[in-house]
Amino acid sequence: MYLRMRKIAIFASGSGTNAENIIKYFSNRKSAKVSLVLSNKQEASVLKRAAALNVKSVFFERSDFYNSDKVLNYLLDEKIDFVVLAGFLWLIPANILSTYKGRIVNIHPALLPSYGGKGMYGERVHRAVLENHEKESGITIHMVNRFYDEGDIVFQARCRIEPSDTPETLAARVHTLEYEHYPKVIEDLITKLP
Repeated sequence: MYLRMRKIAIFASGSGTNAENIIKYFSNRKSAKVSLVLSNKQEASVLKRAAALNVKSVFFERSDFYNSDKVLNYLLDEKIDFVVLAGFLWLIPANILSTYKGRIVNIHPALLPSYGGKGMYGERVHRAVLENHEKESGITIHMVNRFYDEGDIVFQARCRIEPSDTPETLAARVHTLEYEHYPKVIEDLITKLP
């Protein structure tokens, strides 16, 4: 049975290391490829990374996202099958959620349901985990709904917390888990699409 190659769009707000890792992972796969990178920050390094890897990249403003179908139309024009959030900090609007129901995934740098929700991202998460003297942290890959970090959990990976950890050292260990697992989980989800 022939499966057509699926097209992925990545939403990112920052440096784009996860996005770059995903683009590279799918650059030689038959299952899917990254066709579009979208960012809500014009200066975001992710746009430069995408361009360097010959992936179409688009900057959009808040009004494009929440008050029009402009961003949805970018996805539809590129015939996107699956949406990946990689360090993207805005809630996804209803028009995109309904069009891509069950086809939007996010990664969180902690073990949800702990340390999630609005404002919990990046160093804030790692600092909170350490301040609470947790024994472990990790990553959670989850489906996206209209609430921060509340979609169905797809996958978790754990790492130990060392007594000497700082937010920076913990972040580095969590990043390693992200790079290792996120592309594979995305591919697994894509191969199960109807």
